[in-house]
Parts: sequence; structure tokens; C-alpha cells
Amino acid sequence: MTERAAPLKGIRVLDLTRVLAGPHCGRMLCDLGAEVIKVEPPDGDLTRFSSPKVGSMATYFMQQNAGKKCVSIDLSVAEGADIFRRLVSVSDVLIENYRAGVMDRLGLGWSTLRTVNPRLVYASISGYGADGPWVDRRAYASVIGAESGMTRMQGESRGGEFANDPWSHADVYTALETSSAVLAALFQRERTGHGEYIDVSMAETMLYVNEHTHDQLFDRDVDPQWVRSFRPGDYPVMTVADGSTVVMSAHPAERGTFELLVALMERPHLLDDPRFSSPRERLVHLGALQDEMRDWAATVPDATEFERRCDAHGFAMGVMRSVRQIAESDWARSRGAITEIDDRSGGTIRVPNAPWHFERGVVGTSGTPRFRGEDNRSVLRDLLGMTDEAIDELERRDVISARLPRS
Repeated sequence: MTERAAPLKGIRVLDLTRVLAGPHCGRMLCDLGAEVIKVEPPDGDLTRFSSPKVGSMATYFMQQNAGKKCVSIDLSVAEGADIFRRLVSVSDVLIENYRAGVMDRLGLGWSTLRTVNPRLVYASISGYGADGPWVDRRAYASVIGAESGMTRMQGESRGGEFANDPWSHADVYTALETSSAVLAALFQRERTGHGEYIDVSMAETMLYVNEHTHDQLFDRDVDPQWVRSFRPGDYPVMTVADGSTVVMSAHPAERGTFELLVALMERPHLLDDPRFSSPRERLVHLGALQDEMRDWAATVPDATEFERRCDAHGFAMGVMRSVRQIAESDWARSRGAITEIDDRSGGTIRVPNAPWHFERGVVGTSGTPRFRGEDNRSVLRDLLGMTDEAIDELERRDVISARLPRS
């Protein structure tokens, strides 16, 4: 049998990113087996200063950067930029999420680095892209959520109560799209022998992953007897008799679905109710129909029985859980959905494991989170052949630096 190996074994990634979109992309490549070297400025990644902490290590940083090597180089000085170019010459992928123009000003833009390493895959993540009229705007996930229509759509689905989503969707989705592009570029390189420049914007990503974009842009008449674009926001949240909260995947106004719901609830009189006589009428009286579902759910003993009945009629359902509840479920334990990593203080913390399960490839979250600059010496010595004396001199002049815990 072929020996198991990581899919990206032998691929080296330079991760220049901070906070979430880029670091999560780098973590994905790391979990797929790439050697990922996080290159931080002297101030460090902003998430190192977040809370909670174990010792001097922030758990937010741990989750997104476990397994990466960490070096800290001042790229704003010529010698630091030169060291980085030397690292590029022996690497396969570069990920950065600086504002437009920053990498060029450092002498580290695509036009320069492609000459240093013609096989380099260079991925640039930004709010609105590397060109265009919004190229200089600052962007974080909450801003992109507002600009891309997500915040508005979520608020309108709640009756006009607008709020920022607590999850940074634009960051994480952009990480996923960037990782996919990097993998495609590496595959392309196998055929062409050439590297690639990848420009991914958070705003375009949010349009791309929004399954309702087509509907928001549709200007022609729509048959009122059909529910537009599924509208999962209309699926009611219900409480069963033991107090458990459940959700089922079913739009109550849809033709076909309504009839199955009536059979499930054993309320045949609803078929003759004029408020529910057609999809159009059911949409007008959606609140009343949702109330019928909630009233019925309250008579079901528990979530297990609720699922049994739903399954008998072809409906999927789920229990509303907290992250802790699903993390401690039999399902999560069976799948290895949560893993423990070294907290660098003598213990461990729990973080989500990579979601892929390969038959032959070795994948998953492994390794320890590193302190800023912890791997300066091993990286510069092993990859660039620098002597300890040369590294000492770079430290003395603050070209490289580290922040390690006191022993």
C-alpha cells in the first residue's frame, strides 16, 4: 500500500497576512501539508493582542496560525526586504493582504518577485481588489458586509432590525476562495511551469457566495405563485415540549411543501383555510402559517421525536445548539471535528479541526502556535544558509526581531 503523505508536502508558503482572511487561507494550506512560514512585522499580527489569552498567547491567534513557523522581519528596511526576496526564491506561494500599493513600495510587488522566482504563486487579498475606483479604501469584514448587501438583506429578513453579523463572513469566505485559487494555480504550474498572480477581493467574494444575488438583480416579473430563491430566512424556529429549539428545512408557503407540512402536523383543516389556499396567499399570511407550525411543534415531546416525524415525511431538521454543545456531541467526537493544540503554557486548548477526511492523504490541524519571530534562526539558517553570527547581527540592528516568553 502506498505510504500516506500530506497532499501539499513539499510546498512552501510565505504568509504575510494579518488578522483573519489571509491567516485562515494560510492555515488551510498548512492543514493540507504545506510548510507555511508566517512573516510578521515587528509589531506582530494584531490578533496576538486579543483576548482570551493563555500565558502571553492569544487563543484567536492560535486557532488561525497553529502549525505555521513564525519569523519577524522589518520589511521597511532594505536589508529586511532583501532577506524576504531570498525567501521568495526558495518558496512556492506568497499570500499577502496589505492595502494596494504597499508591497510595491516595499519592493516586494508581483512585478519584482516574479523575476526573483518565475514559478511563484502570488495571492493578494484586499477589500475591493488591486485596481478600480475603490482600490484605496480600508476594509474589514463588517464594512464589506455592509457594502456587499449582506447586512441589508439580513436586516430586512428580521423586519428592518439592522446589525453587524458576529461572524466575519467576508474574511472566511475570502480565505476559502483564495485557497481554492492557490491550489488551482499550483496545478496550472504543473502544466505550464509558470507562476501566477491572483487578485481576490472580499467584496467580489461576498457577491459570489451570496446564493440570492441573482434574485436581487432580477428585474422582470416573477410569478407570485412561486417562492423566490427558496428564502430560508422564512423557515421558523420552533420549540418542542421539553424546551429544545428546533429548525426544519422547509418553506411553508411552497407548493408541495405546504401539503407535506399539513400531513406532518396532522392538521388537514389547513388545506381548506382561505389564508393558505395558494402560495401567494400563504406568503401574505406567512406569519399565521408559521404560528401554526410553532403551535404544533410545542405538542411534540422532544427533538428526537420531532426528527422521527420529520424524517417520515421527508423533511430535514436540526436542534439549535451552542458551539460548545456541538463540539461536545457524539458526532464531533466521532468525526474528530474538534482537536487540541499546545497552548505553549503546559496545557492545551480546543480549536476546530480541518474538515477534510482523505483516504490516503494526511490532513488536519497539527503543530503548535508560535511566538513572534520564534523561528527566525531555523528559517534563515536552514533555508538561506545564514550563520549564527550573521543572524546575531541582524537582530542587533532590528532587521529581525522576536518576542518570546521569559524563561
